[in-house]
Amino acid sequence: MAKANPSDHHVEATTSLVDRTLRTLKHGDLFAVFAKDGDCRGGDDGPDGLFYKDTRFLSGLELRLGGSTPLLLSSVLLDDNAALIVDQTNPDLEEEGEPWLAGDRLFIGRMKFLRNSTAYERIVVRRFEIVDRSIPLEIRFAADFADLFEVRGDVRPRRGTSSAERLDERSVRISYLGLDEVRRNTTLYFDPAPAALSADSARWDLDLSDVERCTILVKVQCSIGEALSPEPPHLVSAYRLLRKGMEDRLDRVSSSNERFDVVLGRSASDIGMLLTETESGLYPYAGVPWYSTVFGRDGIITAMMLLWIAPEIARGVLRTLASSQATAIDPSADAEPGKILHEMRGGEMALLGEVPFHRYYGTIDATPLFIMLAGMYLKRTGDLETVRGIWPSIAAALAWIDSKTRLHPDGFLAYSRMAESGLANQGWKDSFDAIFHADGRLAEGAIALCEVQAYVFAARNGAAEVADALGRSAQAEQLRHQAETLRGRFEEQFWDEELGSYVLALDGEGEPCRVLASNAGHALFAGIAGTERAERVSKLLTSRRFYSGWGIRTIASGEARYNPMSYHNGSIWPHDNALIALGFSRYGHKAAAVKIFEGLVGAAFYDELYRLPELFCGFSRRPKRGPTSYPVACSPQAWAAAAPYALIAAATGLDIDHARDGVECSTPVLPPLLNVLHLQGVELNGSTFDLRFTKHGKEDAAHVSKVRTG
Repeated sequence: MAKANPSDHHVEATTSLVDRTLRTLKHGDLFAVFAKDGDCRGGDDGPDGLFYKDTRFLSGLELRLGGSTPLLLSSVLLDDNAALIVDQTNPDLEEEGEPWLAGDRLFIGRMKFLRNSTAYERIVVRRFEIVDRSIPLEIRFAADFADLFEVRGDVRPRRGTSSAERLDERSVRISYLGLDEVRRNTTLYFDPAPAALSADSARWDLDLSDVERCTILVKVQCSIGEALSPEPPHLVSAYRLLRKGMEDRLDRVSSSNERFDVVLGRSASDIGMLLTETESGLYPYAGVPWYSTVFGRDGIITAMMLLWIAPEIARGVLRTLASSQATAIDPSADAEPGKILHEMRGGEMALLGEVPFHRYYGTIDATPLFIMLAGMYLKRTGDLETVRGIWPSIAAALAWIDSKTRLHPDGFLAYSRMAESGLANQGWKDSFDAIFHADGRLAEGAIALCEVQAYVFAARNGAAEVADALGRSAQAEQLRHQAETLRGRFEEQFWDEELGSYVLALDGEGEPCRVLASNAGHALFAGIAGTERAERVSKLLTSRRFYSGWGIRTIASGEARYNPMSYHNGSIWPHDNALIALGFSRYGHKAAAVKIFEGLVGAAFYDELYRLPELFCGFSRRPKRGPTSYPVACSPQAWAAAAPYALIAAATGLDIDHARDGVECSTPVLPPLLNVLHLQGVELNGSTFDLRFTKHGKEDAAHVSKVRTG
């Protein structure tokens, strides 16, 4: 198997995220990865820690009671992801070989949550029998200020300098001055003041002889810059403000299947946690731990899948990406005027240029997808004000696409990186070995991907609708003509009769990559495929070579680089499957869409948290066991969390059109696991609808159960 190309900045798989059960929390630009017991053990042991703006501000936090690690009783994330609750008890405690407290006599309850730039923890120690001596409770802590790319596996020859100081009897500050001349600070506050406090530990001597319980509060504040930040608010106030700011945007779907409702509830909570308020509006950060930042492609596709239920997310995505659109040529960032952002990073390595992702534009599909989303958003909402505001960005994106397609001999949109530090592959399958020929050779030159041409087709048609709404009828006509011309060329050069599918890509010499790949399903999602060919693709993608029982593999089994444990060459991605399901539904292949629905939801049923991860391995489904995890998959991941909502739209044929003032459900088909599906509060033109889908024998029906106006 080919080795990874180090310039691709891939996630090293030296430590598996499934070795241990991890718990994740996020609020704004702050996220945390804890072990199941609530401690974090970063460094060589994994990605644990408290991260703020792509830097680990806390790499170690370990609780000791009586000199020993407490025994875990339970560990749960609240259903809305607001807090982590950990229950523990004491082991047998000894001193110099002599027991002095039997196990299970003390209960330790821990609650952890994040708000703004601070992690909070409440530790309650409760006794269930008299303890006639003080009990030492110790917290050991450390901050390595590792850049996220270091945590992912990059090795730096030089780093900045760290220092630590005790500020007073209840607080400690650890500081790091990076090579970028930026100071990053971790300040820990303890209440009550510890009996002993140093630069790496705090100790209390708990006296439970006259009281039943003792409570310790911990605040870990992250800050950047020389100016000292004020102490964060008290834990009770912070938690009240956190809960007050949480909004259930997606918690409006219920069904006859309680387990499916749990999957939807987890998806809603994960999306709510990943949504981040930017200067331009809400944006779904891509995923924890590796991608907790703005990603263009991920945010757009997440917004597309949630458009029917939460269009305000699309508005924030469009405005954010319009505000960060490239305006100049920068080879190191793969930037050209009009391109939409791929990835934005704020860590030391990005600021120094050690990785190219401070503002990186090395993606071929985010730009047409941005235009596509704008057209879909206008159709869904009729929000002409927002679309008019971003029209200059839409026009710049169209101009960039035109400039690139004019350079291609067949008018296709192709990519090649501008600098060796950039990503070699710039579609959603961006591993260095993801685009290859039937004999396994890697594709070279300017590569035109199958799905990207489909996105360009849909983008031009979507932009035409926007142009019409803005009174630009001549431009709209030209855009539709461009789209139809592209459709003809696409069908001629990407369809392979022998494969019975669209080829994966054309390389720089125009040679087709005759590989059976899930990319072909995106041609159905975008609507570029001919009717007869769409039917053949639908049957192919649901055949045994592609469909594992859990979902559609990225590459069909038997292809040259097929490996069910690879990142992009045989694994199963929920977002990929959801988009394909929408494509199947678009062409009327509801049984195929429902097959994906059943597989993905079945996979979520096997997850401890009923959560769909970023991806999982593509091994065939086996009786009485769940899917095989991928070792470094993000969980939660925004577009995976959004996938169940796309599956609902695919199964019901839901289409909401502001201009027609209508909600259409074309041939709804519920999967076997559902007898009833209830969608509440679907908004359109100032009114809300409740839609109820029920199974009646071999036919399913849709009913509008309630309409509220105003």
